[in-house]
Amino acid sequence: MTAVLNPVPTRPPAPRVHHGDPSPSWIPTRGTALALTALLVGTAVLYLWNLSASGYGNTFYAAAAQAGSQDWKAWFFGSLDTSNFITVDKPPASLWVMGLSGRIFGFSSLSLLVPQALMGVGSVALVYAAVKRVATPTAGLIAGGVLAATPAAALMFKFDNPDALLVLLMTLAGYCVIRAVETSVGRRAAMWIALTGIALGFAFLTKMLQGLMVLPVFGLAYLIAGQAKLRAGVLHLALGVSAVIVSAGWWILAVWLWPANSRPYIGGSTNNSVMDLVLGYNGLGRIFGSTGGGGGMNGGAAGSSFGGSTGLDRLFGSEMGMQISWLIPAALIALVLGLTARGRAPRTDLLRASMIVWGGWFLVTGLIFSYMSGTIHPYYTVVLAPAIAGMIGTGGYALWLERSRWIGRLGVASMMLAPGIWSWVLLHRNSEWLPVIGWIVLAGTVVGAALILFGGGNRLRKLAIVGLLVGSLAGIGGSASYAIATAATAHGGSIPTAGPAGAVSDSGMGGGMARGQAPGGSMARGQAPGDPADGPEATATAPTASTPSAGTDGSASSSELTAMMVGAGTRWSAATNGSQSAATYELASNTAVMAIGGWSSDPVPTLDQFISYVANGDVHYYIAGGQGGGRGGGGSTSSAIGAWVEANFEGVTVGNATVYDLSGYIA
Repeated sequence: MTAVLNPVPTRPPAPRVHHGDPSPSWIPTRGTALALTALLVGTAVLYLWNLSASGYGNTFYAAAAQAGSQDWKAWFFGSLDTSNFITVDKPPASLWVMGLSGRIFGFSSLSLLVPQALMGVGSVALVYAAVKRVATPTAGLIAGGVLAATPAAALMFKFDNPDALLVLLMTLAGYCVIRAVETSVGRRAAMWIALTGIALGFAFLTKMLQGLMVLPVFGLAYLIAGQAKLRAGVLHLALGVSAVIVSAGWWILAVWLWPANSRPYIGGSTNNSVMDLVLGYNGLGRIFGSTGGGGGMNGGAAGSSFGGSTGLDRLFGSEMGMQISWLIPAALIALVLGLTARGRAPRTDLLRASMIVWGGWFLVTGLIFSYMSGTIHPYYTVVLAPAIAGMIGTGGYALWLERSRWIGRLGVASMMLAPGIWSWVLLHRNSEWLPVIGWIVLAGTVVGAALILFGGGNRLRKLAIVGLLVGSLAGIGGSASYAIATAATAHGGSIPTAGPAGAVSDSGMGGGMARGQAPGGSMARGQAPGDPADGPEATATAPTASTPSAGTDGSASSSELTAMMVGAGTRWSAATNGSQSAATYELASNTAVMAIGGWSSDPVPTLDQFISYVANGDVHYYIAGGQGGGRGGGGSTSSAIGAWVEANFEGVTVGNATVYDLSGYIA
């Protein structure tokens, strides 16, 4: 790179003109503007097309968003129901967005999922902007296209899990770090570092510690490559950490100060506190396998069954590989050879600093995912997608600048050939789905790599450009084809998976589950919520009050039961075991339903508390069975309550459910 910002604040920075780029990268040409518009519009079409086919997606979060669209307290705490019995097992930032959308536009599948898709478009735009600042618009377009065409991104930006907002906020933080590194004015650098902290703070309020995994990497990158002196840089980072604490801590403090008897129970915790959730179930328990109160599963077993066995190959195997690994080989080559190519650049070299940001993000997060022994799902890997995109955009550009040397040509050619070979392997894992694509991708990358290798001279420069175009399109082709197939397929349940409907990888999923199927049998990929083939209403034999059914999380309530719940007229129309079942009934009836035991084994309500609720006329019906998320249904709490209900009330069959009328009870 020929233009590094002057570290002397009294002198204006020099224009950042790049080798081989006829115009400064900060001047948008007409072609660049059109290409960016095409990228963003194409991303929007990919993520918005047929969006409502997935219905409410994950009914657990959909019910909480519905509650938040109707009740401000439920919105603030992330409650599962409008009567504020229990929260979801995550902080509420993503629910704030979906709840506000539902309040403004009316709650529906589209008001729930459109914000998620737009977060995907925003993430692509941020990756483009971040890479363009240190390279060229072309490199930015390539990076943005890589993110948009990642199957994990096509899956989660069309779904209502918190991961969409998490990716957007982490990408925004990465962009802010790069802005801070390039800035020679101390106040501006401090401002960008503070904005980085704010973005990561809200990422924490989206998915807790997962949003902070990149924090050490971003700080190190700023100290290494920032233009501020060491002392000033440390002070800037202290400001950034303070911004993280304030932007994340205000909600934790509010929950702590709020009287516990007038707010919902913190789902997933053992003692009704957010910090227990941070340090246990949603924090260290995820990494080391100790689940705390709400983890629901033994750490080693959970990590193995959902994400494959631990090790460096975890990201490449099973469902994880199908979602995220398509372009990892190219990204690693770009990082290693790109850093090598910039070895003699000044300390403040922006291109190398950007590679440190994206590469550090990928390496730290990827290693944690590879070796964590707690609960991990394949779709968590979507947070790696912006890092992979940034590594390819910046590292690839660094090698392109060196195309007159063998390291440059060999590096760019390897970046094309490696994903071509790996895409061929991945596509043949699912040998029944369009196997010809694998061969086309492989052939295209071979041709592109050959043109790059032998097109280094000035006379053959056009040949190298053709090779770059052919090889890039082919290299991303496998990932893009699987992303399109993913986007064209309806998804539901608690563990969505990538790929076309009905596809089964030859390597299978880690725990032997069918693709798109959650533990206990949640709805298959392509099966929209409300399908009578699954859910708590789908059991062939009505369960007893004390024996939870083996049903799943996606069905709608029967029309008769829905009418009963609508007419209940009580604080909670019904109570049932587990948040998944409660969410289903809430979405069907638009009433508050008490989720006994929360997501898995939360110790609420106790039997005495439940009896008190019934005696006060707060709960009208008890619906037998039900399902949570982990062990399902609240453990001993739900068993004790079910046994008490069965002993004191007579059940009737409504549809396929056994329902107990609790009204008129006298203690």
